[in-house]
Amino acid sequence: MAIPKRADVPEELTWDLTRVFKTDQDWENEFTQVKKEIEQLTTIKNAFTASGKNLYKGLTQILAVNRRFEKLYVYATMSSDVDSGNAHYLGYTAQAQSLGSKLEAVTSFIAPAILHIPEEKLAAFRQEEPRLKNYDHLLDEITRKRPHTLSTQEEKIVAVASDAMGVSENTFNVLTNSDMEYGYVQNDDGEMVQLSDGLYSLLIQSQKREVRKDAFDALYATYGQFENTLASTLSGVVKAHNFDAQVHHYKSARDAALSNNDVPTVVYDTLLEEVNHHLDLLHRYVALRKKILGIKDLQMWDMYVPLTGKPALSYSFTTAKKEAKKALAPLGEDYLKHVDYIFNNRVIDVVESQNKVTGAYSGGAYDTDPYELLNWENNLDSLYTLVHETGHSVHSWYTRHTQPYVYGDYPIFVAEIASTTNENILTEYFLDHVTDPKTRAFVLNHYLDSFKGTLFRQTQFAEFEQYVHEEDAKGEPLTADRLNQFYGDLNQRYYGDSVEPGGDIAKEWARIPHFYYNFYVYQYATGFAAATALANNVVHGTPAQRDAYINYLKSGSSAYPVDIMKRAGVDMTKPDYLETAFATFADRLDELEKLIEK
Repeated sequence: MAIPKRADVPEELTWDLTRVFKTDQDWENEFTQVKKEIEQLTTIKNAFTASGKNLYKGLTQILAVNRRFEKLYVYATMSSDVDSGNAHYLGYTAQAQSLGSKLEAVTSFIAPAILHIPEEKLAAFRQEEPRLKNYDHLLDEITRKRPHTLSTQEEKIVAVASDAMGVSENTFNVLTNSDMEYGYVQNDDGEMVQLSDGLYSLLIQSQKREVRKDAFDALYATYGQFENTLASTLSGVVKAHNFDAQVHHYKSARDAALSNNDVPTVVYDTLLEEVNHHLDLLHRYVALRKKILGIKDLQMWDMYVPLTGKPALSYSFTTAKKEAKKALAPLGEDYLKHVDYIFNNRVIDVVESQNKVTGAYSGGAYDTDPYELLNWENNLDSLYTLVHETGHSVHSWYTRHTQPYVYGDYPIFVAEIASTTNENILTEYFLDHVTDPKTRAFVLNHYLDSFKGTLFRQTQFAEFEQYVHEEDAKGEPLTADRLNQFYGDLNQRYYGDSVEPGGDIAKEWARIPHFYYNFYVYQYATGFAAATALANNVVHGTPAQRDAYINYLKSGSSAYPVDIMKRAGVDMTKPDYLETAFATFADRLDELEKLIEK
């Protein structure tokens, strides 16, 4: 079936952005006004820290401009996302991005200025200007970095150095996104096609083993040609992380990265310890994969092919909305009220159309609806995507309607927990209501694969990331041979004896962009585990546990993320939530094994 043009998509399946700006002219008028206000912000700097009153007025004025800019940016980018061939909205997006850069530059003085207020003086400001209480957590977030903040001149030197040290990451991006070319492989239809990252992700799931192998070999042959260069780029960015941590008086690059969200290092340590303690579960799942596929020499290119066929389940968008509401019922009437609004008020852009961006997301701004972009297909995967993005959207709705603008967003550490909790609740719903063995096997495999790819795999990445930073800190060279050896051994330890040892999977480190993000990936693993525990609380727990979960959704960034999750019922400094997740994995693995035996 031909993909429709944007103009041919039924209106009820498109989102209504007139609730953001009624007309393009309204957007242009607001753009002109916000541009003027950004220019006026330059006058704040000199007297910003002269008194408590000035500090309050300055912060309030800056946040008000930020708030108005957000709506401009959202309208421009979302208008462009549904038709990237529309030059008019591409122009709006370019204008908004340029204005955003200007705003960021004009307001970059805020944190340094506050950090250079002596502690006693800042305390006096808070006493003399009671309205600063509105910004207590914001000021605490900034000032807790005081021991790690250098003098103004020293910070300027570090900033200049960081530009130079960013070259390694830029080189990696240019090399892997522009300069590298993969070879040609056969697809499922026997056609010779040039491999790409997107095509690789499809071919590695092929039911034809030779297709999977050829795609794997072609991908790593290309990375193998550049492994020394890629070892150099990774080494460069690791050195930059370690340098920045050292000059700012942190014990390690990991401490510095986790400090950004005030996450204790025990969270990271506990994750690695518990995952390593439960690797036997992953080994069991890999052994089951080997048995189902009937392969004597299981390889890493066999790790992504689906184990079960697609179940005979089909969902139109209309039926999917009904099913989603049934599944999410344990979250309570108030939660469902917001789901109902999102589902029935043109907040979702539903179907694929020409030049629409791929994938799915939940977006919007503090003063808009939590819009969702989908590319709907009438299958179970789309239903999972719908409840995932709706988890983000209701999280955003609760946060924006509970917190003031300054705390009206949430950090990445907690962002994926709400969406993945919804997925887990949907899985619980299916397992409670579906009796067909094939469908149950599909749902179980969907969960187990998600668990494998998120909790186990991202922790493997986190372990590698810690190793490379520690080795560089000790003065050890991060050569391609050294990285291949460690990563190959690490991968074998994670996946176990059912997988053939050796091979090009040792080079996988060379293609993971997250290793350039500075201790980012562990949050995927902790978030998935927390979501499993919270879904258990919501579905099988008490009304108080459900209320604690809803209160987490309302918290935004009003407190540190670990504290927010404690209030929700998950203490991420302790192993309990991880043990709950592994127990759930084990139960579902048990059932899948029994189904396969039958």
